[in-house]
Amino acid sequence: MVCMLHYSPYLPSSMIVDEFATPSHIRRLTGKKKLSKTIPLPNPKLCCLLLLLVVIILSEMEIENDESSVVDIYPLSCYYFGSKDAVPDKDETLAERIQRFKSNFAAHGLRTCVEGVLLVELFQQPHVLLLQVKNSYFKLPGGRLRPGERDIDGLRRKLSRKLSLDDNGVHDDWQIGQCIGMWWKSEFETLPFPYLPPNTRRPKECVKLFLVRLPMSRQFVVPKNLKMLAVPLCQIHDNAEVYGPIISGIPHLLSKFSFNIINV
Repeated sequence: MVCMLHYSPYLPSSMIVDEFATPSHIRRLTGKKKLSKTIPLPNPKLCCLLLLLVVIILSEMEIENDESSVVDIYPLSCYYFGSKDAVPDKDETLAERIQRFKSNFAAHGLRTCVEGVLLVELFQQPHVLLLQVKNSYFKLPGGRLRPGERDIDGLRRKLSRKLSLDDNGVHDDWQIGQCIGMWWKSEFETLPFPYLPPNTRRPKECVKLFLVRLPMSRQFVVPKNLKMLAVPLCQIHDNAEVYGPIISGIPHLLSKFSFNIINV
């Protein structure tokens, strides 16, 4: 059975028309012989199939989102740690570091850095892997992007350079997930903010944090002048005095994920 819909190709005479709002040729159509055409409605079976297809697609998207919100965390004992040649320091002092940043900004503009958040399990608690420089300050593995380099490609290159035996990362398969946070600096001498201040016209630096999902086993090879530590999230939480504002804010960024601690 096919339902028919009737419509009229003229202005019905029962409709009140304002002569100031309606062209005269439309008003002249009033009272002419009624014409009709029929338009077949879509097949009900086809509509049901399309609706079912939409429901299936939405269900798969929901399952995928649920899986991406769960992070598998493996014990620290599953990973192997070694060392390689030290990475030479580019700056001896903080003043030299800031001056180098200013020179790069004048040449290339905004400095964009990408850093990875790597999680392991120890004592049934989630820990984040940090690099300690000269037994003093801490940082996440990563670094500055090259001009025109994509975020994921740059982070893969930096992770291989800091954490793998092969600096080029040819044989590395880093599972880099979504960007979980961004920090901005209006000036190189100031502390970063987790948002772009509204009065900042030319930000100097942007730091992007990505969640890196580790496999069940992996070897980490760290430069000799760096030390890799597994620090519990409860220790870095709101502890900006020791770890800085970016690292101490990681527990907040991870609050939308569920941790699946796997005992091997």
